[in-house]
Amino acid sequence: MTLAMLAACGDDEKAPPPVVVAPSPTPTPSPTPTPTSFDVGPCLNQIVPGTGGVTVAGAVVPDTLTLNLAANAGFPNGRLLADPVIDVTLAVIFLDLSRNGPGTLAGLPLNPSRNDVPLPTGFPFLAAAQGTQVMTSPGSGFTFRTDAASAYTRVDRMGMPAVSTALIGSSQKNAYNDANPADDADGDFVPELSAQLTGLTNALADDLVRAGLTPCAVAR
Repeated sequence: MTLAMLAACGDDEKAPPPVVVAPSPTPTPSPTPTPTSFDVGPCLNQIVPGTGGVTVAGAVVPDTLTLNLAANAGFPNGRLLADPVIDVTLAVIFLDLSRNGPGTLAGLPLNPSRNDVPLPTGFPFLAAAQGTQVMTSPGSGFTFRTDAASAYTRVDRMGMPAVSTALIGSSQKNAYNDANPADDADGDFVPELSAQLTGLTNALADDLVRAGLTPCAVAR
């Protein structure tokens, strides 16, 4: 009797209609952008202003900083203490110098306009050290070492600023620092310089364009 009553109660209740969930449309994946590769030949062949016709390639190979006594002093003709050498070097290897001058990056607002402490006009030309100086003896004499060159070990060479730092890959650092400008002139590191500059340009070109600058490299 109880089972019959339960069955009757079940007949009075209607089961809810089944819920049908419509499948969500699969979004079309965005196409993967094709990386742009650049030819850095125009960068290496452009003339560096103020050098009398020296190309960028000629300025970094061999890796030496030259000084023309008949020209005005200042990077890349020598190097004054206040010269923004890294900014200038990066500008000449990345930017079209016919559109953006060598001082373009140095002139950005984020750069300090001068040394935080005025530079003296006489020897040793360096500003005083920050903080409290501890003098072990009075006077301002300087003692210079007179050891022969053989007494020193080269750990880095920095002829043209940023060349060894930015344009030589980690795997070639030791070989490059152990080499000499004569090896540069023989072209030993030209493939490495070109490959590193190409890789950096591929990574930075779009950022330079967004900043309103004109890269010297051209898309392949």
